[in-house]
Amino acid sequence: MFGRFMPTEGKFFEIFNAHANYIVTASQELELLIDNLEDAEIHKQNVQANEKAADKVTHEAIDLLHKTFITPFDRDEIHKLITTMDDILDLMEDVATSISLYDVQSVTSEARELAHLCTATVKHVQAAVSLLSDMSQAAQILKACEEIDRLESDADRVLRSAISKLFREEDDVKTLIKLKAIYELLETITDKCEDVANIIEGIVLENA
Repeated sequence: MFGRFMPTEGKFFEIFNAHANYIVTASQELELLIDNLEDAEIHKQNVQANEKAADKVTHEAIDLLHKTFITPFDRDEIHKLITTMDDILDLMEDVATSISLYDVQSVTSEARELAHLCTATVKHVQAAVSLLSDMSQAAQILKACEEIDRLESDADRVLRSAISKLFREEDDVKTLIKLKAIYELLETITDKCEDVANIIEGIVLENA
């Protein structure tokens, strides 16, 4: 049944792929921002540009959903998938904006590690999304989802360790507050990726 809809409803998959590409690009820009604070403004603007472009893609998906009689899978699942993917980009913009607003002058290795984990995680989101049009790839899709879950757990461990170290070693209260907020936002990105993975797993189970 799933395959029958592909010739006419492939547009949804194009939209998902376009959105996933913006997520990966934004994450790479965010990682560059954290690695190179002297160029933070440039990378912040690039993150924002990707977030705005992805917003348009999200609206396109929702508009298409309203106009399409037969969808490749459940309408609610399509809506949840694209809006949750969009939440990932919103969080990335939050991180980039917060670093600027808080006037963060230096970051820790833990912040860099969390940013790296975010990029690694969203690449698996992109991989899972890119295979959704072909349910014969169900095993590969689920494997990508497992990697997302694993990386989210890694990020959670890094967050706990980073906050523990922060409260032990950072004497400046303002710096502590700023870094704690950045850490938590970065880890939340991987949480949201896990939410996407859960949606994709549900789609696979219903349609494979």
